[in-house]
This record gives sequence, C-alpha cells and structure tokens, in this order.
Amino acid sequence: MVAGVQDTPTRERLQLALREALRARDTIAVSALRTALSAIDNASAVPVESAPAAGTGGPHFVGAVSGLGAGEAERHTLTEPEVEQIVRTEVGERQAAAYSYDQAGRPDQAERLRREASFLMSVIDRSEAP
Repeated sequence: MVAGVQDTPTRERLQLALREALRARDTIAVSALRTALSAIDNASAVPVESAPAAGTGGPHFVGAVSGLGAGEAERHTLTEPEVEQIVRTEVGERQAAAYSYDQAGRPDQAERLRREASFLMSVIDRSEAP
C-alpha cells in the first residue's frame, strides 16, 4: 500500500483479488490488477506544483528539505466513483488495444488484453452488486 492512499471498497477488492491471483499464479489477472492499482496510486499522487519547496538544507545537502516530515505532502483523496472510473478507463484502454492488435494480426495479444479487461470488469461488477 502507498502511504497516505485511502483504501476505498473497490481498491480493497482489487488488492484482495491481487493476493488471490498471486497465490493462483494467474499472470493475466496479476498484470491487470497491478496496472489498475498503479493507476489509482498515480491518480492520487501529489501534483508537482504543490510539492513542498526546498528548504535551506543542512551542512551536507544544499537545498534539501530538513526536519521530520518536511518533505511530505498530502496526497489527493479519491472518492469511490473516481476509483471505479479509473478502473473503467483501464478496461477501455485494454479493449481499444485489443482491437488494434486484432487489426495488426495479433489475436493472441488481443485475447490476453480482453481477458484482462474482463477480469477487471468482474471486480467492478462485484462492487455494484447489492
């Protein structure tokens, strides 16, 4: 888990599914889940312009930020709908890439991407079940 990233129900389900996929050695599911979790973590990252300014530093590192936690910045907190939209975007990208692979005569790669997209959608669909 990335420090400061709030777990949403969808993110928690993705992490649980990743643990299960790792145990089952399901490389397609692991690839899809790691990419989706990374996309969520990247979306909550601190924008460059809001990063803390460099401090005066110490005797060994000029311009370094000094003090406990001085280099830390608050991450963006994502809502559940934002997290689900990120995963849906990942699914859409895989489907578009699968179409491109089909057009290029690479049905094996296209099928792998479709399986990844299908797996991610199954995780999202679990969140919408009552």
